[in-house]
Amino acid sequence: MSGIYIHIPFCKQACFYCDFHFSTSLKKKEDMIVALVKEMEIRKGELGNTTIETIYFGGGTPSVLLTKEIETLIAAVYKNFKVVQNPEITLEANPDDLSEEKIMELSNSPINRLSIGIQSFFEKDLKLMNRAHNSKEAKKCLEFATQYFANISVDLIYGIPDCTNQEWRENIQTALSFGVPHISSYALTVEPKTPLASFIKKGIIKNVDEEKAQEQFHILIEELEKASFIHYETSNFGKEDFFSQNNSSYWLGKLYLGIGPSAHSFDGSQRSWNVRNNTKYINAIAENTLPIERETLSKKDRYNEYIMTGLRTIWGVSFDKIRNEFGDKYIEYLENQSKKYLQQDLLYLENQVLRTTKKGKFLSDGIASDLFIVN
Repeated sequence: MSGIYIHIPFCKQACFYCDFHFSTSLKKKEDMIVALVKEMEIRKGELGNTTIETIYFGGGTPSVLLTKEIETLIAAVYKNFKVVQNPEITLEANPDDLSEEKIMELSNSPINRLSIGIQSFFEKDLKLMNRAHNSKEAKKCLEFATQYFANISVDLIYGIPDCTNQEWRENIQTALSFGVPHISSYALTVEPKTPLASFIKKGIIKNVDEEKAQEQFHILIEELEKASFIHYETSNFGKEDFFSQNNSSYWLGKLYLGIGPSAHSFDGSQRSWNVRNNTKYINAIAENTLPIERETLSKKDRYNEYIMTGLRTIWGVSFDKIRNEFGDKYIEYLENQSKKYLQQDLLYLENQVLRTTKKGKFLSDGIASDLFIVN
């Protein structure tokens, strides 16, 4: 089983914290749709005979597309690949795009899951991040969306400067009040070369407080556990049967094909990524050329990736898998490197599976990097 990721590189405006590839000009939208369809045709043999079980529209802001344009892209997936009977088909969407009419249209399309970028229900937070929607639109779109879709994920951001712990609890409770079955939540991160990084450097916006972010991460776990959500990956919480199949496939090492500028792919042994430039992407595809770079993963690379993804999830890192796929030397190294984290109650070992404790979850990426083989 594998998945298709389709990158839609357009946004109405630039969020100050975002470093994903996008353009605020929609002039090339029609040409981009043509190129995305053609890339699927060119690459239809790359995944062999594997069956597609997830289709994911990411970005950018995929909800800027017309519903008929989304349906054109889904039809191209079905034309070029073998798809399971009821695939998970997710559309990332922003509240300002989700009028009741648009939601009704999407509910009548093959889209069966919405991932809505709320980020915060507080006006001051939305303005600080330069989001295109306001608090009223955030709540209104969830009122409509929950009438037409059962499978909805909401994105929330914690660690925002001047967002108090009480306001953060209110954000979580507001999301829960709509009955959504999935929440993805991320710490506000200051990425280089973003407006946020520039504003912090100039003193226009306060810097991110990592200690406060860690407090709010634990508040998030506490509130969502009380609401019977399962914390199945560092940033993802779902009710039973509502885990993101698309994202879970990445963490579990399944194959996926990334379509569109900047989109990444994985075929089991190689990673590849398309150029981060809309014009170069469109022109290359028009000439039947893939504007792509590829990297073959070494044994060490595959081990390190498994450590990173495994420690972020409830499935953990299996010693048996490491022994079978990488050998005893890798097990010995992992046992030695993980000792101090076991002693500090940041990791625990159960049934030959290594996982983070509740205390260690926020630190999982840092712990994982210390378990990497670097030489």
